Order: sequence, then structure tokens, then C-alpha cells
Amino acid sequence: MRAISPAEAAILAAGFAIESREMPALIRRVERRMPADAEAVHAALVEVRRRAWIARLNDLANRAGRPWVRRADNERAAGAIAELEPADATLLAALDAALAQRFRALGPTPEAALEAVTADLAEAGTGSLSPDRHAALAAEIAAAFGLSADAAVDFLDRTGALETRRRREQRDAETAAREKRRAEVQRLRAWERSLVEFRAVPGLLGCSEKEALRWIAEGLLPVARRIPAKGGREKWEFDPAELALLRPAVDGWRKQAKPAAPAVVGKGSRAGNAAIARVAALDRYAGHFATARALDRRLTLITGPTNSGKSHTALDRLAAAECGMALAPLRLLAHEFREALTTRGVPTSLSTGEERMPTPGARHLAATVEMCPFHLPVDVALIDEAQMLGDRDRGAAWTAAIMGAPARNVFILGAPESATLVRRIATLCGDPLEEVSLERKSPLVAAKAAVPLADLRAGDALVAFSRREVLDLRAELVRRGKRVAVVYGALSPEVRRAEAQRFRDGDAEILVATDAIGMGLNLPIRRVVFSTLRKFDGEGRRELNTQEVKQIGGRAGRYGRFEEGVVSVLAGGGSPEFIRAMLNAPPTAPEDPRPLVQPDADIVAAVAQEIGSDSLFGVLARIKRAVLRTDDPNYRLADLSQAMAVASAIDGVAGLSLLERWTYALCPVDERDNGVARLARWAIEHGAARPIAPPSAGRLPPPERAGREELERAEKTHKRLVAWRWLSLRFPSAYPDRAEAMAETARLDRWIEDVLRQHRKSRLVA
Repeated sequence: MRAISPAEAAILAAGFAIESREMPALIRRVERRMPADAEAVHAALVEVRRRAWIARLNDLANRAGRPWVRRADNERAAGAIAELEPADATLLAALDAALAQRFRALGPTPEAALEAVTADLAEAGTGSLSPDRHAALAAEIAAAFGLSADAAVDFLDRTGALETRRRREQRDAETAAREKRRAEVQRLRAWERSLVEFRAVPGLLGCSEKEALRWIAEGLLPVARRIPAKGGREKWEFDPAELALLRPAVDGWRKQAKPAAPAVVGKGSRAGNAAIARVAALDRYAGHFATARALDRRLTLITGPTNSGKSHTALDRLAAAECGMALAPLRLLAHEFREALTTRGVPTSLSTGEERMPTPGARHLAATVEMCPFHLPVDVALIDEAQMLGDRDRGAAWTAAIMGAPARNVFILGAPESATLVRRIATLCGDPLEEVSLERKSPLVAAKAAVPLADLRAGDALVAFSRREVLDLRAELVRRGKRVAVVYGALSPEVRRAEAQRFRDGDAEILVATDAIGMGLNLPIRRVVFSTLRKFDGEGRRELNTQEVKQIGGRAGRYGRFEEGVVSVLAGGGSPEFIRAMLNAPPTAPEDPRPLVQPDADIVAAVAQEIGSDSLFGVLARIKRAVLRTDDPNYRLADLSQAMAVASAIDGVAGLSLLERWTYALCPVDERDNGVARLARWAIEHGAARPIAPPSAGRLPPPERAGREELERAEKTHKRLVAWRWLSLRFPSAYPDRAEAMAETARLDRWIEDVLRQHRKSRLVA
């Protein structure tokens, strides 16, 4: 006869009907409760069956067409059930109670809760609810708030009418946008059909083929379209309307040894690419910054690895100047520049995308790069992290800042990899360039062996490349009794600084971070340990490159605190030899040495006038197609895909001008977080002259009870508040409740930091 364990004996003695597949998990749970009576066995059996109840609830919600039910709701409902064999009605009653609790936490009124739920569904990509489903959701929310029958009917009528109006406005905006796009495509195709090949040019101009070829080479005859052909050749096409306007100039060209380029020609709805290119002048981008070109500028490029003292050197010069500006890549670093100057006794104002902090009497400014004031001459400008010139998303902002900073002395700081692009920019601007190369103050070495997770100790920074991995590693280290601080991109600058301070003060032994620590955040890190040597860069997984290993690994070995910095990799994450090779590798030249450029409001307006169009999508499409040849020797056009996605979504919004739509296209949103669709909803309200309320996270659970879902929701709300605050500075009448937005931002910062401070094993570990 098989011997049974005490736990199994307790289970059998309790007398419950148990399926054989449940027994192994039940035994494990009862063992933790020994000595166990029938009540303890009952509690353990409820735990075992809870997963099946959650799945059943999910199925019931799907069958009933309730997409607003989340897994967390089902888990909360299942957790409230004590019966061993609950009926569907019991499960649904528990779910209704859990939903009612969540709805009431989303806002103080049923209207606010309904707005929050429908917004969450849209953000999650679920799309708009059908009218029937929207009404069903509204009815559930009315019940959750305990509205009387009459109040519920009034609530359903009001919210139904509001939803109908929104649907109509969204449908009208989408229809208008499609019509504009169709018109722009037809306009472009008609223009393309009008083009002629080179053999027609001599007849249109009354010249020989040889003369036409010479004038093309001299830039006098615009090539409207270049089509790649076999053998590396090109097929050239020309706009006959443009050539007709140039014909009177032919006699003059023949008489001149090197004729001057023609003035801008051709206006109207069928303006040729060459005319558009001349209006945009992106191939002469340096000349776009009139104030900078009027100054006798001197550029100083200070390159060096992390921990070489680049910022300190330039900040001393900036502080000694009568007036100046410091341009940083992040809002966090703009704040640090302001504090550094203030510490030196220099009053300094602050300007970032979503905030302004003027200081009375200040003649110095700390700002993010995108906020460079191009028309405010100063003595000294500092531009940090110049290696960002090569960044596909933000590189054009560094090109504009370096070309356009209106300062007599411009100090450009960056990794050695930035030198090629900075030299090209200096040449294009005609500015003299002095180069200063600094060495690292303390050595940086690669560890000889990979580091087991158990060997991490105080002063280590463990670097991962996703939020999920950061939280997973944090959870495992907390489980092992470590005190951990975390830094990743979804955290606000305030929370990042707080977490960095915890690590700096020793309240946290280990820092777990994404590559967000590679820029700024001076921390006393003894050793940087990569969790992996591969990362996803938005297109695919690849190995880290030399600059990334040096930039991130260079955070190790804070000068004055550690004799050397050590860079290693977590056991199983890659080879220490790869790190050694990357650290010893020379700076890599950029794949394309041409600086990135992008249009601004003036260029957008000029091109719109030239082509006679009010379509932002059409204007951006023509800019992408026409203003800068792919083989331009000096510049390359930045990626306009997100701006064009926003333009496509809001082009049909009534009540917004072209330049207002362009402002929306520049708003920092995350396309993965349905940011474009959110902007479209806000734009419709703006165009209708209705105020847009700031996003809210609603009621938050106590930090010690927060799970990953609640943390992620708070982080996403914070990110949406950044976009809202950015727009509120540009459209204050449409986004008026700035004080409320600031208060909600501060509340989320405090709550997120309190969640991350939890050292014990919490729901974040799950």
C-alpha cells in the first residue's frame, strides 16, 4: 500500500471532491499550512481553482462583448470567491463588484470614469466601441456609482449624445483628410505625367544638347525627377512649365562664362520640385539661421569619453560670460545645467518642451536642444552630447542647434564619434573650428569573466534594454534580499533623479537601468554589468556598437570615488571579450557623414504657398519628395514618417490652420502607445473650440499593493501628461487646466517613486 504524506492525509480527511489533476498543486499548498484542518484545506483548494475561474471569467466577458474587462478585474473577482464550485452567476457578481470598484477609482464622477475607460480602450488599440457597447458600458458605470433610475437615464442620454457627436466629428475629419490626400496624390500624379525627358529640353529652350547638359551641371536647369536606371545611370525628367519660364534667360546664359543661378520661378498649384526645393532651401540649410550667420562665430569641439570632464570645462566658460545658453538632450540634463550655473552664482532660466521657469534678471538659459532660441544673440553657447547628430529621430535638432546657435563662442561637447559631422557642419557654416580632445580621468577596463547574478554587490549598475527586463531583474534581486534602485525611459526625470539619489546615498545597493543612464546622471558606479550584449533598436535585435558600449560602460569608475571603472556582462549574456574589443576599438566614422535636416514652420508655410495647398500631408509629401535630392552632397532629410502620420490623421480637422496642424505633428508622442490617435482626438476638440482636460490616472492603490499593471498605467498617464503639457504651452486656450496637469504629474511622480522604493517582495515581483 502506498504511503501518503501528512498533507495528503489532511486533504483526504477534509472530504472535499478533488480531481486528480488538482492534487499535486493542492498538496504543495497544504504542506505550507501544516498542521492543516478542513478550513486550511478549503483555502488551499480555492487557490488551486482560482486560475480556472479567471479563465472562465475571461471567456464570459468575451462572450458578453465586454472589452473593458481586464485580466486584473478577473483576478480581483476570482480572489473574492470562497466557494469551491461557484456558478457563473456567482463569478459574474464578483466581477461586477470588481469593475464597480475600478470604475469608482477612475474619477470622482461617472462622466470622468466613462471618459477614462473609453480612452483606455482606445489607447490599447481596441478601437471605438459600437453605440450599443458604449451604452452598455455607460449603464455599468451608472450602476457602479449608484445613480438613481432617473439620474441613470439622464446620464445615458447625455453620454450617448456626446458619443454620437464625437463619432460624427471623427468621421467628418477622416473623410476630409482622405479627400485632401486624394487631391494631393492626384495633383502630384498630374504633375508627374506632365514631365518630359531630356531629349525634349533643347526644343523647349531653343538650345543644343551640349548647352542643356552644361546648364544642368551648373544648376541652372532644374531636374524635376531622377529615376534610377540600369548600370548606375539615371533617367532625368523635366517640368516643361518651369523650362518655359527659364527660356528668356537662355541668351544671357550664353554670354556669361558662369551664369548666376536663376531666381525662384513658378508659383501655383503645379509648382515644380525644383521651385519647391528653392523655396525650402534645405540644400542651403546653414543660411536659414540669419542671426547665427550675422555673428562672427567660433566653434570649439570638446571630445572625450565619459568621465573626461567635458561639461565642467565648458560650464566654467559659460558661467564667466555675460550671457549664454546651455542646450541639453534631456529635460533632466537641462535642469542639471541650470543647477550647475546657479551653484556658480549665475541666475539661469529654464526652457523645455513642456515647462518654462523664468528667473528674474537672468541672462543665461538652460534648455533642451529643440528649444534653442535662434534669434537671441549671446556670448557663449554650450551644446551637449553632439554624437546625437547621428540619431535618426532627433539628429536634425542637433544640426539646427549647432548651425543656428546665435553665440559668438559655441562649445560643442560629445563623444569622439561626433567629430566627423561637427567638422562638416563647421565647413558648411563657414565657421572656424578648434578641436580639444580630453582623456578619461580614470581607467576603464573590461572584466576578465562574466558576472553571476548572485555576485552583484554594492556600487554595481546592471544594464538591460527593456522596461520589462529591468523590472524582472529588480524583482529577482529584491527576492535575494538586495536593495535596488531602477532607471528606465518611461520614468519621469523627477523619478529618475530620485532613484539616482537613492543609489548615490546608499539607500539602494544596486542600480538596475536601461541605457537611459548612458546620457547624464553622474552616479558613483563601481562596475557596469550588461545583462545582454544585444538590443532591439526599433527594427530588429542587433549587437551593441562601439559607441554604446563606451557610452554606457563609461559610467563606471566615478573619478575621485573609484580608482578604475570595470565593465562586464552578466553570466549567459555574452562574451567579456566582446566588451574588451569594443572598449579598445577606435571611434567609428558615421555611415553617412551628411548632417540630418528637417523643415520648420517657415519652410512648411513657404512650401504650402508655393504649391497652393492647405494639406499638411501634401506639403510634407512634397518636401520629402522634392526639397532635398537623395544624393545631395551636404545634407540628408530627416525621417518625417511620424509627422506625416500625425498630418494624415488630423488634416481633415476643421478649425485648425496649417501651422497649428504642423505644431501637432511636432508633439512628442509614442506611436506604440497610440499617440497619433490620441492627438487626433485632442485636435478635433481643439478645432471645435472645446477645452481638452488633462489625462488622469484616477485613484491609485497604496504603493505597497501596486502591481506591474498599475505601475505601467501610471507611467503611460505620465507620458500622456507630457504631451498635454507640451501642447498647453503652445495652445493655452485649448489646454487651459495647466495647474491641474502639473498637480497630477507631481502626484504620479510621488506615487511611482514610492512604488519603486518598496524593498520587500511585492506584487512587482510577480
